[in-house]
Amino acid sequence: MKFTLSWLKDHLETEASLNEIVERLTSIGLEVEQVDDKAALKPFVIAKVLTAVQHPDADRLRVLTVDTGDGRPPVQVVCGAPNARAGLIGAFAAPGTYVPGIDVTLGIGKIRGVESRGMMCSERELEISDEHNGIIDLPADAPVGTSYAAYAHLDDPMIEINLTPNHPDATGVHGIARDLAASGLGTLKTAPIAAIAGQGECPIKVTIEAPELCPGFAVRLVRGVKNGPSPKWLQQRLIAIGLRPISALVDITNYITFDRGRPLHVYDVGKIAGNLVVRRAQVAEKALALDGREYMLSPEMCVIADNDGAESIAGVMGGERTGCDENTTDVLIESALWAPLNVARTGRSLGIITDARYRFERGVDPEFMVPGLDLATKLVLDLCGGEPSEREVVGYAGHTPKIVSFPLSEVKRLTGLDVPKTESLDILSRLGFQPKGSGGVVDVVVPSWRPDVDGKADLVEEVMRMHGVDEIAPQPLASHDAVNGKILTVLQIRTRAARRALAVRGMMEAVTWSFIPAKHAEMFGGGPTALKLVNPIAADMSDMRPSLLPGLIAAAQRNADKGIGDVALFEVSGTYEGDAPENQRRVAAGVRRGTAGLDGSGRHWSGNAPTVGVFDAKADALAALEACGAPVDRLQIETGAPSWYHPGRSGVIKLGPKVVLGHFGEFHPKTLEGLDVSGPLCGFEVFVDAVPEPKAKPTRTKPKLELSAFQAVKRDFAFVVGKEIEAGTLTKAAFAADKKLITGVSVFDIFEGPSLGADKKSIAIEISIQPLEKTLTDEDFEALAKRIVDNVAKQTGGVLRG
Repeated sequence: MKFTLSWLKDHLETEASLNEIVERLTSIGLEVEQVDDKAALKPFVIAKVLTAVQHPDADRLRVLTVDTGDGRPPVQVVCGAPNARAGLIGAFAAPGTYVPGIDVTLGIGKIRGVESRGMMCSERELEISDEHNGIIDLPADAPVGTSYAAYAHLDDPMIEINLTPNHPDATGVHGIARDLAASGLGTLKTAPIAAIAGQGECPIKVTIEAPELCPGFAVRLVRGVKNGPSPKWLQQRLIAIGLRPISALVDITNYITFDRGRPLHVYDVGKIAGNLVVRRAQVAEKALALDGREYMLSPEMCVIADNDGAESIAGVMGGERTGCDENTTDVLIESALWAPLNVARTGRSLGIITDARYRFERGVDPEFMVPGLDLATKLVLDLCGGEPSEREVVGYAGHTPKIVSFPLSEVKRLTGLDVPKTESLDILSRLGFQPKGSGGVVDVVVPSWRPDVDGKADLVEEVMRMHGVDEIAPQPLASHDAVNGKILTVLQIRTRAARRALAVRGMMEAVTWSFIPAKHAEMFGGGPTALKLVNPIAADMSDMRPSLLPGLIAAAQRNADKGIGDVALFEVSGTYEGDAPENQRRVAAGVRRGTAGLDGSGRHWSGNAPTVGVFDAKADALAALEACGAPVDRLQIETGAPSWYHPGRSGVIKLGPKVVLGHFGEFHPKTLEGLDVSGPLCGFEVFVDAVPEPKAKPTRTKPKLELSAFQAVKRDFAFVVGKEIEAGTLTKAAFAADKKLITGVSVFDIFEGPSLGADKKSIAIEISIQPLEKTLTDEDFEALAKRIVDNVAKQTGGVLRG
């Protein structure tokens, strides 16, 4: 929000300096971002041309003798302006002056062989307007030698404040002045706006078909206007805040937008076809806006239409078809109310940012809709002439003020400030609130220009910012219970541990998009409507990812396309199973391509590295789970991995029969074809948030580490089982025979052949036995072997191979 100091003083009677005003604005929550004191225009002085003669070597140049005042000798200036003549008084820039309009710092130079010591400037060169057909031509009584900026009132400092969304009242200069007056920095000028008595009914009728999007609509016709340039004071106000003057009618609406926070619109009545209708846009309806662009609309958007279709995008931008120009004689002035959320949604969907949208989406003062129309009418009559009709107000049912119950003790509780009750009530009254009551709890009537105030905390904020935020005493942060107290959550700790573990295994971390193509999402178990983006940033980023693997596989392929085929990537991030917070999961995933195994990749004189496969992915998955604290010794590996893995070269990692901790394997050829990737690829995904948290243990309990003094022994067994029996089932059965003595079971051979019989195979296992209390005798080994054989037979049907 930008405004000038003189503009502010139109609404605020104050003797405060610029610095005091800037400091007070920041202290009451209207943070000042920039102050432009117009220092760039200070070097320009009013000068008089004494003589003007033709340049000896250029037909379009003149050599001027210029009097810059204060008794200084005249200077010679070469000028190409067509209006340069003896006796002209204009703005002069001496050597060393920076000219903002051409972004040049002047020096002493020669133009076609004639020395020039300065420059007579046009309005565009001073960024006053777009006029550059001639140099500035001032009246004969302009004081030569004085500051041109002061003479033309261009030395008015510009202040820019950063508004938070909860201050719609400060989108106008009048609202900012109200806050400053309430803080004690002057008196608010509150001259009432006189109602305009028009002649006859407004011939343009308005119908509201979408009252939920348009709570009110006020219009007035003014006949016989003359639309030319706006007066100098109005142009200077707009230029000072970065707006380009267009015409008197348009400049009036822009002025009231910034002066009162009340956006308006003017129509050329001669270009309106019939009456106006406020309605929802039709499917695929288009509107040509004032920026010259045609926008595709949807039924969620509100438009103002005539018989020829949508004319304006309500609350966002007017239409070019009915815009005013120099030939406009009859105008319709509009002052309307729009649903803030709908304006914000429409502007965001269409990518339109305007001053009107900025105010309507925050909420404008509904009670100023009709006074704003009268104020605009008065300025139109003053600057453009014409005869007004009676105003027509449609749909507005009046404003029902909110009443907030305010316990005055909340100020102390929420801010720590000990503000007397009388001061709290006085602050609210100065801001336009109406406290009613005298006890500890009062009812406060909220003014119409503060739609952001909903509860008692909002009122506390108003008291706090006016009393002084700097009055809040700083308080030290509470110390932690212990130096080593845990700060991170379990999920944060696991995420960091998984990252470190995978990085140690030679994998590089990647950060991929959370959005993937719909086809890829469907291939990896996603694609529901709830996870499709309403407004995706690209056509191939339409769905929230159900898995990290599509992004990692695509990243690996991009590396391969650039000549880096042996790559190992991982990511620890979120995936999405639904649109609710509880459906988001924390996952650690990784892929390996080519020969990027743990032992290195590429070609070597001692032999090429093998390509990656299912066991590389399995090792990575178990390493990530172990880093997250999963009980790796109790995990089970089973078949049944998701369809994007190769069915015979993949597995599922479980903890018990129900808890799935992850899956791994080589990818299915159809998956690689669907992703348009190639090469040996394997990968894994483990669910970090599925790992059960360890049970809390008493802090005094010490871990018990049993180191046996007896020699460990290994025994081999070979069992003949059905082909359908998995090796993991057999090893699990052998291990369960005696969990105290057996410390490990591993498979070292699998054999199939006619000698075993049809549908049979031999699985040879090595069992590690660690005695703890005594050296085992032959009888002990025979008893243990019998338990192993019996347990395997019971769970798998296997028999010892003869």
